[in-house]
Amino acid sequence: MPCRGAGSVRPVTRLDLTADPIELCAALVDVPSVSGAEAVLADAMEAALRAQAPHLEILRTGDAVLARTHLGRGQRVLLAGHLDTVPIADNLPSRREGHLLHGCGTSDMKAGDAVIAHLAATLTEPRHDLTLVFYDCEEVEAGRNGLGRIEREHREWLTADLAVLGEPTNAGVEAGCQGTLRAEVTTRGRRAHSARSWLGDNAIHAAAPVLDRLARYVARDVDIDGCVYREGLQAVRIAGGVAGNVVPDECVVTVNLRFAPDRGVAAAERHVREVFDGFALVVTDLSAGALPGLSAPAAREFVEATGAVPSAKYGWTDVSRFAALGIPALNYGPGDPNLAHKRDEHVDTRQITDAVEVLRRFLG
Repeated sequence: MPCRGAGSVRPVTRLDLTADPIELCAALVDVPSVSGAEAVLADAMEAALRAQAPHLEILRTGDAVLARTHLGRGQRVLLAGHLDTVPIADNLPSRREGHLLHGCGTSDMKAGDAVIAHLAATLTEPRHDLTLVFYDCEEVEAGRNGLGRIEREHREWLTADLAVLGEPTNAGVEAGCQGTLRAEVTTRGRRAHSARSWLGDNAIHAAAPVLDRLARYVARDVDIDGCVYREGLQAVRIAGGVAGNVVPDECVVTVNLRFAPDRGVAAAERHVREVFDGFALVVTDLSAGALPGLSAPAAREFVEATGAVPSAKYGWTDVSRFAALGIPALNYGPGDPNLAHKRDEHVDTRQITDAVEVLRRFLG
């Protein structure tokens, strides 16, 4: 399969989307696709969809592959999954151990991708129109996220009555997501030789009140539509110091607020500034959360099909992007989110089978 715009040739990887979705998951895992290097897997997914799902319209944009039906149904459901993984940690190729499939990306989220791709090829007469989105660069900074590029360049492809993101949820329904804010709190002092420390002011020592405020911080638990979102404000990095014999004149404490989706981004920023009133603070990253959206008819129907009791999503996911577009969005997929990014990442293959059955029942 020739590389676009280059003289080299990329390896050919063939996927059988109609095969057992567990075997399909293993095949996806065995194609390395660290963020920014998803091209080979995107090529394989595009080729497989074009060959095995002639009922779908296909679009390739960058290293994202999209497909959709045009059946004139009353509602459209969008299923989305990212193709990329975090860096490999000596955990490829995949291996089976009973009901467990081990390997980089098994849980986050090639098991979900396998479910979506299998349904794309085998569910030819769904009762809802379908859009399938396999996108790139989810595991890195938001500016590179393939969904953002799709929204800017192909917004019409993201129109739907419900979006289901195949993030690992242990095959349960996790509604909405937390927002996230990172900020740098800076304290300053006066540099001096540590042998004559009385001539300086230690900026690291001056950060003690910042840590004290964090230690005394009481986080909220917020119940929205029966989903309890637990907030948290943590120091995640401290940087300071010049040399082993110098009183430092600057210290930067990086803090991370995970906030419930009843706070907007402006309210979240105001809250953090109030907590650290009196200190220099710069917000370096800020993403809105997403409300559960469980009152939407398509969302209620999906929850009923799963038989699950929805819970809050702890963490930020791309459901936030869909919520910002006014599309109800849920997280649902095989895999344990607590295993994501770990060296011993794995997925219980029974969850892959169950997820296919649930989605087929809902869509078929």
